[in-house]
Amino acid sequence: MLEGLRIIEIEGIGPGPFAAMWLADMGADVICIQRPEGPSLPGMEGPNLLDRGKRTIALDLKSDDDLAVVKALIATADGLIEGMRPGVMERLGLGPDACHALRPALVYGRMTGWGQSGPRAAEAGHDLNYIALSGALWYASPPGQPPQTPPTLVGDIGGGAMYLVAGMLAGLLRAGRTGQGTVVDAAIVDGSAHMMALVASMLPSGMFQLARGQSLLDGAHWSRSYLCADGGWMSVQCLEPKFYTAFLRLLGLEKDADFARQYDRELWPALAGRLEALFTTRPRDHWTALFAGSDACVAPVLSPFEAARDPHMAARVSWATGDLLQPSPAPRFDGRAAKPGDIPARDQHRDEIMALLNR
Repeated sequence: MLEGLRIIEIEGIGPGPFAAMWLADMGADVICIQRPEGPSLPGMEGPNLLDRGKRTIALDLKSDDDLAVVKALIATADGLIEGMRPGVMERLGLGPDACHALRPALVYGRMTGWGQSGPRAAEAGHDLNYIALSGALWYASPPGQPPQTPPTLVGDIGGGAMYLVAGMLAGLLRAGRTGQGTVVDAAIVDGSAHMMALVASMLPSGMFQLARGQSLLDGAHWSRSYLCADGGWMSVQCLEPKFYTAFLRLLGLEKDADFARQYDRELWPALAGRLEALFTTRPRDHWTALFAGSDACVAPVLSPFEAARDPHMAARVSWATGDLLQPSPAPRFDGRAAKPGDIPARDQHRDEIMALLNR
């Protein structure tokens, strides 16, 4: 879908590399400019999954000769992705003004946690901090328990990388029409707050309450996960009455007067307790088989390795297996599932990239 577009990625960690990987998954020629000394995080010394489908070259941004190579590459590019703190790229001579002088149509993507401006812009932070401040962490756990979310998914990936990709694609569309570049300021605090729009839309109606554990999707007995006899978990979220009815029928509870009062908040804790006791009487596979093929909106909670073997996930090849378990590219276009690109070694494509510049 993005064949013919070139993206220069200034190596970082987390959402920036993910965004560049996603663009590469969709066919863009992504050239990742890596640090000569390797990654800053321990345990990431080998091939990096987030580099799949990219070409790599190691360059020292503080070296005049290497900086000249970077600028020459930018002059050939449609987009650039960087994840430095505000001001760092400007001090390197690679800020938006300098890059637009090299390539006026360049879409300059900036990925940060706090954004390019505001009181916290220069501070360090991580995924959990950003979504805590944005409001996105508020409903993350039952009342009385510490708010906790799956690592990186809500902040780095959801509020960060995906908003950067959306902004890059919008900028590329405009550049294609007008020849005018733009600067995309993708901040995790902004994106994760924006993701709360559906929740915010339901606050006036009372469907969502500010008090944790009192809303339709964070407190009801029909919207949570239950422990099974073997230590596995089942997810339940039968929001609509017809799905809730199917759920009760399969459990033999369709004639229970208390369970019939689906939206009675006062009953939710007690009914959740009854379901907790019920689910612990059988292993996860029993419940998976019981609800299979129904509209009860129940599914087992699987690890990534289990998910790769699940019949539905395996049929769609949502997880690619082989030497390394990795998610397949998404979304799909024209019904075809794309294969993940090769994962390059550091500095693997130096010769061909330098040849590209006739240096």
